[in-house]
Amino acid sequence: MTAAARERAELVNTMRAVGPEAPTLCGDWTTRDLAAHLILRERRPDAAAGILVPKLAGYTARKQKELAERTDWPELLELVASGPPLYSPLRLLDPLVNTTEMFIHHEDVRRAGPEWQPRRLDDALTSALRRQVRFVARMSMRRAPAAVTLREPDGTTLASLGRGPSCTITGEPPELLLFVSGRDAALIEFEGDADTIAAVRAARRGL
Repeated sequence: MTAAARERAELVNTMRAVGPEAPTLCGDWTTRDLAAHLILRERRPDAAAGILVPKLAGYTARKQKELAERTDWPELLELVASGPPLYSPLRLLDPLVNTTEMFIHHEDVRRAGPEWQPRRLDDALTSALRRQVRFVARMSMRRAPAAVTLREPDGTTLASLGRGPSCTITGEPPELLLFVSGRDAALIEFEGDADTIAAVRAARRGL
């Protein structure tokens, strides 16, 4: 089983445990809304176009709402668990495109709850997430208001981007990935002057 498949299974287990109306870190989405988002992304690319095309965001939001409201919770979970259909290119690309997606959304559910703690991740998942930090950072923080360095606790630099006053962000790769993906519930440390740190934290992040 791939890291993406394992993380998908764990996400579904967590969503089943907390129920369909639990909060997430995705704005005002509940777990039901998040499940509908994942299903549209993998099974209805026409309806999910607004994920990448801002002008179509309203259309995608309506389709997601319809799916969430018209589908029973057990069926939503089954559709998420089964992954992309056989005819979808995402079926072949699942390990490449869904490891990060499943991890981030799993943490969106976990960390929206009280007293969350980081999980102990296996080496395969950690390595896969580490490889994504540079790519996601360059996509999500290309307009960073500082010269940002993303660094592991052992001093390894995973990415450097932006211009201006320096700001170093240190954390384990999964935590850095969550931050550059727009999540504030990440265990990271900042180095730099207070104004620069505040600007980096406030800047738009996420794809």
